[in-house]
Amino acid sequence: MTTEMTTEMTTDTSAKAAILRAIRRATAAAPEAASIPREYAQRDARPRRVILDEFVERVRDYQAQVERVDAAALPSAIAGACVRYGVRRLVTPADTPAEWVPQRVEALPDAQPLSNAALDGSDAVLTGCAFAIAQTGSIVLDGGRYQGRRALSLLPDRHLCVVFAEQVVGSVPEGIAQVAPAAVRPITVISGPSATSDIELARVEGVHGPRTLHVLLVGTSDSGDS
Repeated sequence: MTTEMTTEMTTDTSAKAAILRAIRRATAAAPEAASIPREYAQRDARPRRVILDEFVERVRDYQAQVERVDAAALPSAIAGACVRYGVRRLVTPADTPAEWVPQRVEALPDAQPLSNAALDGSDAVLTGCAFAIAQTGSIVLDGGRYQGRRALSLLPDRHLCVVFAEQVVGSVPEGIAQVAPAAVRPITVISGPSATSDIELARVEGVHGPRTLHVLLVGTSDSGDS
């Protein structure tokens, strides 16, 4: 530790503040950062069918469930998933389309923010997404349409997530470009159910989010292949 920093620490009981001041002085005259070459692929040019198939494969690798449906069958697919998981109380964002919500469940719309206890006591949450990334099998939520606030996707034990085929991009750079406009809001990136492993690699699910992720991929025809 330099003498200068030692002197500062004697007059300020915060070691963190002293270190930060020293860093600011050291970097004040630093040259501007050099531009970073972006020579990697910015867009996945593969056919849409291949991109969607990869997304399904990667999501299933994370032990999530994926159901491919057309738009007309989406409401019945959601109802079927609720029956499969025994869902009786379903949390929904305030702008969820009415036709998505099965008649035989108790809908818990988050129009007036539900308490954490209410979210935790529900059986599942139903949301849409901002977009998804095939390369990593990830689903991204940014609080936009059909998504609600971040807590909705973290506290219920099951997450039913609607992903439209046109929302799936091929690569991470495409995903970063998609998320940039919403960077001022909390971003949630979901890659399979919540899980962790201990030192012996024993997998434990549901540690910091839903233990079950059920993805409904809508509109998976091969039209629009490039």
